[in-house]
Amino acid sequence: MSKQQKTIQKEVSLSGVGLHTGNEVKLTFKPAPENHGFAFVRVDLEGAPTIEARAEYVVNTQRGTNLEKNGVLIQTSEHVLAAAVGLDIDNLVIEINASEPPIMDGSSKYFVEALEKAGIDEQEAAIEEYIVKDIISYRDDVTGSEIILMPSDEYKVTTMVDFGTKILGTQNATLERISDFKEEIADARTFSFLHEIEMLLENDLIKGGDLNNAIVYVDKELSEGTMQKLKKAFKKEDISVKSNGILDNLNLHWANEAARHKLLDVIGDLALTGIRIRGKVIANKPGHLVNTQFAKKLAKVIKAEKRNKVPQFDLSVEPLMDIHKIMDILPHRPPFLLVDRILELSEKHVVGMKNVTMNEDFFVGHFPGAPVMPGVLQVEAMAQCGGILVLSTVPDPENYLTYFMKIDNVKFKQKVLPGDTLIFKCELLTPIRRGIAQMQSYGYANNKLVVEAELMAQISKRK
Repeated sequence: MSKQQKTIQKEVSLSGVGLHTGNEVKLTFKPAPENHGFAFVRVDLEGAPTIEARAEYVVNTQRGTNLEKNGVLIQTSEHVLAAAVGLDIDNLVIEINASEPPIMDGSSKYFVEALEKAGIDEQEAAIEEYIVKDIISYRDDVTGSEIILMPSDEYKVTTMVDFGTKILGTQNATLERISDFKEEIADARTFSFLHEIEMLLENDLIKGGDLNNAIVYVDKELSEGTMQKLKKAFKKEDISVKSNGILDNLNLHWANEAARHKLLDVIGDLALTGIRIRGKVIANKPGHLVNTQFAKKLAKVIKAEKRNKVPQFDLSVEPLMDIHKIMDILPHRPPFLLVDRILELSEKHVVGMKNVTMNEDFFVGHFPGAPVMPGVLQVEAMAQCGGILVLSTVPDPENYLTYFMKIDNVKFKQKVLPGDTLIFKCELLTPIRRGIAQMQSYGYANNKLVVEAELMAQISKRK
């Protein structure tokens, strides 16, 4: 049984300082339509440009996962995205009036609270989920970091971290089910080591930090000079090191809070695949670089699998439409009628079939010695199949015609030969408006994708 997609019921805002800029930032969560996913909108820039939360837009991973599209930047996206995933949300608009979300306390806690305040709304469309069937892994040989994704009955994440320091050492954390995110992971705050803080202060790169939004592990002797710099940067009269090796003003929520925060980061970074994951993630020494490299690899694997996912149909079953019913709807006639059967039809998709035989008229002149179905006719056949979908939306299809407006991203993958059975699948990309339909169309033969294209057609009444 499929679960439904979710968004929020109403918009909600929160404010705070950006960790790296030190500027006041306002972030607003807004509901988003079905199949929208997560997207950031920079309302401080002209035209309010949108940056979708996708792995392809990752530009660097220094001190956070940073996205860039058309020169527009979003910094440290991971804590916000983790909160959305952790609350089982699929579609969300994230408006922000700066390049980075407010750091808040360095965790996802305040983003979770804001989203819960907005209320979760169930939508009509079923969720899209990537079900892991084979082990997928990525390893960074320089750092030894590795992420492995394996089959599981639900989304689970385990992080194993080893920082090579006496003060922190080795830690593990596990999230058995996403519904536990709020209680087990959301409050885990970001952390740094003292030597990193010193470097950031020297380069003026941490203007919004204070001792309330990052745990600072003291991994070296705290000199008087460093002490004075920290007092000034964090606006404190006094700073000291606690017995557990962290700077004062903060109490750890868990002994393994660092590993839990790394798990939070993994969830936020893997949100960039743009799809829910049903599988178990094991991340050894994770970091934003290895996380996002794995997200990019996984996104490519998912895209390739979707492209090559061949619909399976029992061709011995009576079709939804035979050639006679097709001719009642389509104006085409032999030899230019290129669809033999319609196997499935809904408001949003259609599946059709064509048997390619040596008797086709086009084989007479198209490579007679080595007959191949012309690519343009494969596209035409897909378009005719899509025409059934479009014309099925009017009560009197015989009084309408469909015309091509645009064809984009056409790709021919395999040759189509006499004897092949072509299966076409056309899906609406957006609802039909003013008689205009945009469709993603695929053609399959011999259990392989042979052709794909984005089609735009207009339905028009016969004069």
